[in-house]
Amino acid sequence: MSMTPWLGELGAMDMDRFAGGDRDDATAVARTNVDWRETDKEHILTAEIPGVRKEDVKVDVEDGAVLKISGEKAREAAEEQQQEEGGSWKRVERSYGSFLRRFRLPDGARVDGIRCTLEDGVLRVVVPKDDQSRTRRDVQSIDVS
Repeated sequence: MSMTPWLGELGAMDMDRFAGGDRDDATAVARTNVDWRETDKEHILTAEIPGVRKEDVKVDVEDGAVLKISGEKAREAAEEQQQEEGGSWKRVERSYGSFLRRFRLPDGARVDGIRCTLEDGVLRVVVPKDDQSRTRRDVQSIDVS
């Protein structure tokens, strides 16, 4: 999107780049945004990861207190085939590649009760609260359903 139509195509490309339009794959996907909401009973983390399949998302707890969300968005086969057959891309704005986010969980988070769902491109991680101190483990994997 160009905010300055009178600059022409060159100006539009520069403005898009300045606004984050022409980012490389690694940078673009690494910027996966996560919302973290706290209620009386739980912490709820929500991430929009459109186009990522459930089997390509991994949620772990490291050192008993660090929630790690990682995954990869693969290029679609049709796009790769078109590129191999000689077509040229005029613009690629969707991002592909790996993403990784880590969050230090607060005291009282029950890592053994973490639940994850991925529906319509939205990952939801629910971390229940507990008044008792939690048991620390090196790494714990959580299934994404």
